[in-house]
Amino acid sequence: MPLISVITAAYAPTADYLPATADSVAALELPAGWELEWLVQEDGDDPQLAEFFARIPFARYDAAGRQYGVSIARNLALGRASGVLMQALDQDDVLLPGAFTTLIPRFREHRIHWAIGQADDLMPDGGRRAYPSRIPFGLMKAGRVNRWAAEAGGNWEVHGACLMMRTASVRALGGWSGLPGDDEISLLAGLSEITDGWYDEALTWLYRQHPKQQHRTAAAQERSEACRRICLQRARAVAATGLRFPAAAAAGFEVAEGAVTVAAASKDTTLPEAARAAG
Repeated sequence: MPLISVITAAYAPTADYLPATADSVAALELPAGWELEWLVQEDGDDPQLAEFFARIPFARYDAAGRQYGVSIARNLALGRASGVLMQALDQDDVLLPGAFTTLIPRFREHRIHWAIGQADDLMPDGGRRAYPSRIPFGLMKAGRVNRWAAEAGGNWEVHGACLMMRTASVRALGGWSGLPGDDEISLLAGLSEITDGWYDEALTWLYRQHPKQQHRTAAAQERSEACRRICLQRARAVAATGLRFPAAAAAGFEVAEGAVTVAAASKDTTLPEAARAAG
């Protein structure tokens, strides 16, 4: 039975809207035969959200107990994913009930590796603001999204925060990059450069606007130019390799048998007594 993994990086100090996000995951409609898991990775030195997620039967919560940042939190959740597809979801955004019944069938219909639907902005007063797309909907051939972004000064019309993707494809590209911002754009840039995707005109999610969003800080805005430049550099570098995933990689929803297991690290990390004394 195919499974889709929803991946969310959580952070308690800015988790004001998490209950609404959880309600949206609970309300998702699934195509016949599909199952869902919600992988939540809490970031921060003082985890506080375990009790909240303990009440959600389909949530699989974990916390490293350290402040690593959102991209590493997402990758740690990716390491626990069992789904053949995965859905990125920020802790303050909302998936609409028909998101999965709209997008999951596109993967079989078009042999794609990623998909996303249109979004409305969810405003602080609860109202919604339409965000008309400036690029066409439908099948996105490899490289098209990044060409549009380059022509627009490094601004992506397709948002990476709520992508649905083939889990194996994301792992093959190393997951989310370790940028201090725009890590979701970097993943989209790499994946969309070498694989086809789908941009659906149906509304499938709501992008919440609120004062605590990280990108609203002065520091985030200052580094955005550097991060988006790195995203375009990644797209160019991936294209230059000539890498393409074979057609068989997008042929179906077969589940790989057997979990990957590792033993304890084998490297000797002990220090001589003299070194310990000197420290």
